[in-house]
Parts: sequence; C-alpha cells; structure tokens
Amino acid sequence: MADKIKPIPTFANEDEERDFWATHESSDYFDWSQAKSVVFPNLKPTTKSVSIRLTEMMIRDLKSLANRSDVPYQSLVKIFLQERIQQELQITPKASGKKSRTQVKRNQLAK
Repeated sequence: MADKIKPIPTFANEDEERDFWATHESSDYFDWSQAKSVVFPNLKPTTKSVSIRLTEMMIRDLKSLANRSDVPYQSLVKIFLQERIQQELQITPKASGKKSRTQVKRNQLAK
C-alpha cells in the first residue's frame, strides 16, 4: 500500500488546496488504515438560528431571570432548553403504561 501513496503537493494558498482536494481522492494521498481517531474538545458546536414566538410576558420573565444571573436572556433560554432536553432523554416510559405530563402535552401540541 505504501508504494501507491502519492506525495501531497505544496499549495500556494487555501483556495488552491481546497480546489485540489475537491478534485482528487484523498485515499490516493493517505493510508486511511493508519488513521487515528482524534477528539477536539474545545471546538464550539455548530449552531443554527431558529425563530420561535413567545408571549411578551414570557420574554419579560426570561429577561428578569437572566438579569439575576447576569447572562443574556437568549443564553438563559439555551440553558433551560439543554437542561430540559437532558431531563427528557433520561426519562424512561413508566411500566404502568400511563403517559407522563410531558407525553400528554406533546400529544396535544402535535394535534
């Protein structure tokens, strides 16, 4: 396999490199069987903007709560959402077959 690996050319800039890799197969230049998995713990996750409608009272309350913690209210919303998502992911269905309040609310919202 090593004799089939081509040398990587030197690039004048990132645009030239990007164009090269867009038109060449990386396996011709790397032995991917020798690749090692890496983790980049300090990278920020990719974010996407979403738009939701909230009542004025809810926004006022969020801003008040955020002000107490000295954080922007949008950041507080993300914190609340993340906490609730984690909570929901840890909930297991009850053996009794009864639906939780969250499950009932989800069904109502889906209608």
